[in-house]
Amino acid sequence: MSIEIENSRVTNETTIRRATMADASSLAAISLEVWLHTYIREGVNAFFADYALEQFTTARFDEILRDGNETVWVSQNAVGIDGFLRMSASSPAPVDIASDLEITTLYVQPRHHGRGLGKALLKTGLRFCLDTGQPSTWLAVNAENEKATAFYHANGFEMAGQTHFIIGDQAYPNHVLQFRLNR
Repeated sequence: MSIEIENSRVTNETTIRRATMADASSLAAISLEVWLHTYIREGVNAFFADYALEQFTTARFDEILRDGNETVWVSQNAVGIDGFLRMSASSPAPVDIASDLEITTLYVQPRHHGRGLGKALLKTGLRFCLDTGQPSTWLAVNAENEKATAFYHANGFEMAGQTHFIIGDQAYPNHVLQFRLNR
């Protein structure tokens, strides 16, 4: 399997690198931007605004970056971060999968879609999976997010089952996808 390595150049202007504590506020801002752009299409209400503003904070990313089970890579261009990949170890899948290494988040700013940043970040995460000896990795993607689901399928992920993403008392169907490294 040919997978690019960490700290690789995506373009002359973009590098994939490990996130540092100094990146926490940028990760929070990108998360807010991408999450709202992806899931809030009909207008913002307090239910979703409260969730997003509680989850996507600098303090929360400080915690993530300090956690030994979390690994985050960023796509860094000449001005700043335009995307990131977060992987969580010791995160059992909600379906029967032989790995507890989850791709928790893969976000690229919408204006940077189509430049190969998501694929480069994903390949970095798959290299990490190989390096840690995991047989596979998994992720959950909103069942209505056809663009993301197609991206993952095009990059070798397979359907493994279904789960739900819970916000308060609301449940949203998600596909559980798996990438097997030993194919």
